[in-house]
Amino acid sequence: MHAPDPAHDLWDFDDPVASEARFREAAAQALSPAREVLLSQVARALGLQQRYDEAHAVLDGLGAPSPEVGVRRLLERGRLLRSAGEPEASRPAFAEALALARGAGLEALEIDAMHMVALVAPLEEQVPATQRALARARECHDPRARDWDASLLNNLGMAHVERGDWRAALAAFDAAMTARARIGEDERTRVARWMVGWALRNLGSIDMALDVQQALKEDLDELGLEDPYVDEELALLESLMANIDDLGRPRPDEPDED
Repeated sequence: MHAPDPAHDLWDFDDPVASEARFREAAAQALSPAREVLLSQVARALGLQQRYDEAHAVLDGLGAPSPEVGVRRLLERGRLLRSAGEPEASRPAFAEALALARGAGLEALEIDAMHMVALVAPLEEQVPATQRALARARECHDPRARDWDASLLNNLGMAHVERGDWRAALAAFDAAMTARARIGEDERTRVARWMVGWALRNLGSIDMALDVQQALKEDLDELGLEDPYVDEELALLESLMANIDDLGRPRPDEPDED
């Protein structure tokens, strides 16, 4: 079990406004350097609300009472720049964060920085950069760093998608699903299952993709939950199935979508 980590545990990325409020409240009661760590997440929450100037101002007000604060300030600065549509400008911040985290032995933040370096890398460098981050995560001692494998595998899958390599993407998404299940993140595991089904559809494995999404829909129904992405994918798959004959070819009266 991981030690409590307020910079992680207070987050709800689906609700950055509420997250900002929680971080501000916690920061008001904390001492340095914990206070600065929490304020760095206030900046991140502001960035997710596209309040970039306010977010940069929060980071500008942080000192550097510890290596962790220094790393987080650089990471959040880079994330703000990337979110604002300046990925190239973000690269030096992520590179500096990586060097500082590695030098300080902050494994989880090191992997976070490596994952951001990969995300803002040129397209041709994204797969190898993500693979390096994944290899490093797997050799870390900190379980929080090792658990980055799930996100990195998903990112690796998306990098393969960008290159048009759906088979490699499927392998990465399948591994990400296994990693999410190991970590015990039910909601994210369901998302990972969806990604597997999505890749199967794009590989033309319609029957298998339909099985994945139908099983996911059944699980959601049992939990009383809805996911429009699952519903949309099911509708598309059922439409595709209706246009396929017993030999798996498009019906002669239907045009190929190529």
